[in-house]
Amino acid sequence: MSEYLLSALLGMVEGLTEFLPISSTAHLRITEALFNMSLTDGYWKMYTIFIQLGAILCLPVYFRSRIAKFLSTFPRGESGDRTVLTHPLSLTIVAFLVTAIPAFLLTKVIGKNLESLYVIGGSLLVGGVVMWIVDAINSKSERAGPDAAGGRVHTWRMEDMSIGQAIWIGACQVLSAVFPGTSRSMATIAAGQLAGMSRASALEFSFFLSIPTMAAATLYDLLKSLTGKGDNPIGVSQIDAHGWIVLSIGFVVSFVVAYAAVAWFMAWVRHRGFVPFAVYRIILGIAVLVWVSRLGG
Repeated sequence: MSEYLLSALLGMVEGLTEFLPISSTAHLRITEALFNMSLTDGYWKMYTIFIQLGAILCLPVYFRSRIAKFLSTFPRGESGDRTVLTHPLSLTIVAFLVTAIPAFLLTKVIGKNLESLYVIGGSLLVGGVVMWIVDAINSKSERAGPDAAGGRVHTWRMEDMSIGQAIWIGACQVLSAVFPGTSRSMATIAAGQLAGMSRASALEFSFFLSIPTMAAATLYDLLKSLTGKGDNPIGVSQIDAHGWIVLSIGFVVSFVVAYAAVAWFMAWVRHRGFVPFAVYRIILGIAVLVWVSRLGG
């Protein structure tokens, strides 16, 4: 397969899986392994980071009207009952900081686990089971709706979140950094549901939280790679015209596919749950563990 087609394929995988609770990291690593790509090659490590940036950029475009409304109502909020600390934008930053500090301190552990298909397979499997259980616990309240009293779900809009919920979600997001395959979106959505948030509100906050979280992590890694620092770096001067075309194809494809995936996922969650994604994770996790054990055996 030509590198142009391979780049388009990887861009599709990244865009399709980045915001679904099935782990883009796991799917990229599995795809790279299937095509015998070197996980330690400096260029392809940088490529993976670069196309992730394409997926991230779809979020401010897709949520541009929501972001504009949040900015225009800061800090009192749309209903006038928010503060500088409890406005949705502030809660996003709070959750980001709760994640960023421990994730930065655990950089070496994260880098080691990224190359382990055993860790990825196990995280897919365990995360799928957790997601299934959490969604089942909240399903009765979801069916009853916001007008029913006494249900587990009490936060139906992102605008009504508390600072405690934001801190809890940020803490749970660390798991996705330490254990690739967990899925950042799975960790934040399940955490939100456990904290009494509806599927839709937990999903929307997960998307908003991913903007600073992923942008910071991706830009940091990309800068290290392109400036010749970090593990297996590659400087800008080392990338030829062919290399830039390969990067551009993956970036554009990732952006377009991610935008479509976000639009579809938002519509899906409003009417259905996360069980199909949980089942898919469990099946894929078992398949990866069996595959890796045979390769090792």
